[in-house]
Amino acid sequence: MNTSTTDNPLAPGPIGAGRMHITRARRMKKAVEAGIKGVLIASSTVAILTTVGIVASLLFEAMRFFSEIPITSFLFGVEWSPQTAIREDQVGASGAFGAVPLFAGTLLISFIALLVAAPVGLFSAIYLAEYAHAKVRGWVKPILEILAGIPTVVYGFFAALVVAPWIRGTGEGFSLEVSSESALAAGLVMGIMIIPLISSLSDDVINAVPQAMREGSYGLGATQSETIRQVIIPAALPGIMGGLLLATSRAIGETMIVVMAAGLAANLTANPLEAVTTVTVQIVTLLTGDQEFDSAKTLAAFALGLMLFVSTLVLNVAALHIVKKYREQYE
Repeated sequence: MNTSTTDNPLAPGPIGAGRMHITRARRMKKAVEAGIKGVLIASSTVAILTTVGIVASLLFEAMRFFSEIPITSFLFGVEWSPQTAIREDQVGASGAFGAVPLFAGTLLISFIALLVAAPVGLFSAIYLAEYAHAKVRGWVKPILEILAGIPTVVYGFFAALVVAPWIRGTGEGFSLEVSSESALAAGLVMGIMIIPLISSLSDDVINAVPQAMREGSYGLGATQSETIRQVIIPAALPGIMGGLLLATSRAIGETMIVVMAAGLAANLTANPLEAVTTVTVQIVTLLTGDQEFDSAKTLAAFALGLMLFVSTLVLNVAALHIVKKYREQYE
């Protein structure tokens, strides 16, 4: 005789079966969530450990360098001439490891680049976000961002073959002494290179400002320019500052343009018409060629890398402080 499941008290009813299905699905979801959480934790751990490893390697090698060269001579010395022995069986000069000319050259070229890129990038972003027609934006924005895809070595060729001779010829027309490789040429071309970075980030941030803020400003009788100055730019300032900081880091870390347009001479000068060099160029120079890895000349590259890391960290902290202060004032 057949017995239906409804007559069997031990068989689960529709409610019990539904509960079992929900419980099984919930367990599967929890397992998936646990797996995703584990992947995210592992990724975060890899990123943190990678950063710690980079800092530790820089710090360890830099301490070996500072055990041979006093840190005061490195930080405050005004002469950079790392001419030490290339191999152990050779006798080289004692060398001079004063990094002040390198820091000064880096700051000079980066400052010139930001003078070019910051206003042009920000104004182009404001135009594309607030004034440009949709068709114009559809054409101009991709063309502007093409600059971001050009290799830096091409920028270096452009600086060395076009910009530097033009600056030299213009300077001679005004009876000025202009070096064939100048900080001005490298800074101008580097500024052109980072324009798309500032423009793209600023454009995204400005477009992210709620439309209600614009409409409220117009409702109070403000013009479009007044709305941009007093409402949109203050609201988008944290993102704009982030873009400027990223562009500054890109300018400080650039190498090829400086090698081809500004040269390798470590001159301590504030004259943009003279040849200078940067920290990144010297790091490449020190680690290129046949030399002992334990020599002070090679270890100096790690000390320069550590100083570059600290400088970037200080820039990040300063930018975060400025953004936080302005946010408190704006809110």
